[in-house]
Amino acid sequence: MKNLSVTTFIHILFTVAIAILIATFLLFLSWDKDRQKIEEYKRYQLISISFLSNLQQHTDKKKLEKLYKELHVKAVPSHKSSKLKEQIQDKGVTIFSGGSSLGRVRVFMLGDEHYIYVQRLAHNLMLKDNRPRNYYFEIAIALGVFLIALLLLLYLAVLKKLYPLKTLHKQIQKFAKGDMKTRITYQYDDEIGKIAKSFDDAIVHINELSTSKNLFMRNLMHELKTPITKGRIVVEMMEDEDTKKVLVRAFERMNELISELAEIERVTTQSFEPKFEYIMLSDICRESKELLMTQSSCIKTEIKDMALTTDKKLMTLVIKNLIDNGIKYGSDKCVMIANTNNIISIISKGDVLAHPLTYYTEPFSQAEKRSSGFGLGLYIVDSILVKLGYRLGYKHEDGKNIFMLVPMQDKI
Repeated sequence: MKNLSVTTFIHILFTVAIAILIATFLLFLSWDKDRQKIEEYKRYQLISISFLSNLQQHTDKKKLEKLYKELHVKAVPSHKSSKLKEQIQDKGVTIFSGGSSLGRVRVFMLGDEHYIYVQRLAHNLMLKDNRPRNYYFEIAIALGVFLIALLLLLYLAVLKKLYPLKTLHKQIQKFAKGDMKTRITYQYDDEIGKIAKSFDDAIVHINELSTSKNLFMRNLMHELKTPITKGRIVVEMMEDEDTKKVLVRAFERMNELISELAEIERVTTQSFEPKFEYIMLSDICRESKELLMTQSSCIKTEIKDMALTTDKKLMTLVIKNLIDNGIKYGSDKCVMIANTNNIISIISKGDVLAHPLTYYTEPFSQAEKRSSGFGLGLYIVDSILVKLGYRLGYKHEDGKNIFMLVPMQDKI
């Protein structure tokens, strides 16, 4: 029940309610039918007793008329009796038969009419049941139909009331997929309208924050590039070539970091789409090593070269970050890149992670995560891999930490 949608729950609720109403109505009809049979039997038993006990050899017509009126019956004219008897013999059904030593009474049903045949002494009376018709059955049918129709109308009214939720869901999904221009529409100031307004206010606020963040990042990178450029100019004037080389590389690395920050900011937006191309794995590994300020001897490769369909810059950035983590936090400060089939592995010696991998791929990690060496870096790696159709895997074997880039369709 917890996983049922509201619409499905309403479908089930109204279906059960209508089923219960129909079942109750059918039980009522069955009970009413039995009740009518009992009342009919009692009525004809009363007619039988009344006529057999009151009819005499010479019965007063006024007394007979009074009896007809009290029992709601009507005498069939003699000229119609013979023809009626023939019809009863052919098509009639006996529904009551009673009598005593005084005589006999039988009730026949012919079509929708009931006829009472009384035999007492010299009297052979054919009477028509003239009881006023009651409309209990029709009233019950009408009431049942009305209640079912009322439930159906309530059901449609509830669905119509919930329909804006579907529109709201579609608009929120559209926003979640990166359409930042999406606005949440609402017509009424009911609970759903208030929720829609809250979402719309949140979208406006998120767009404002996103715009502010982008402006801040652009200004920050612009302001950082100015002193870096000035520093680079000053360094170029130095005469000590060894020192000059180190400082030039440091300033180049700062420029690369700024470029990486810009790339990360671009990648983590919902609307970003990677530029896929065919690239060899060996080329990606080579460019990843070139981005690092470290000795190449600390990075070993044992790969079977293969072509990848991926975004070259982003995949290079992912492998560079994983190599950098392995060098910084590995016990021997060295890393090996290997591949098995479609899985690319970055391997370094070290202790097993203290927490599950998902703990380290969360953004804005706490100080305890940063102290272990895994903070925003793995969040960036994981975000990029999702865009590229990969997922980040991890295992620890023989004292080695192995981070794996696994295509979404493959299993580790």
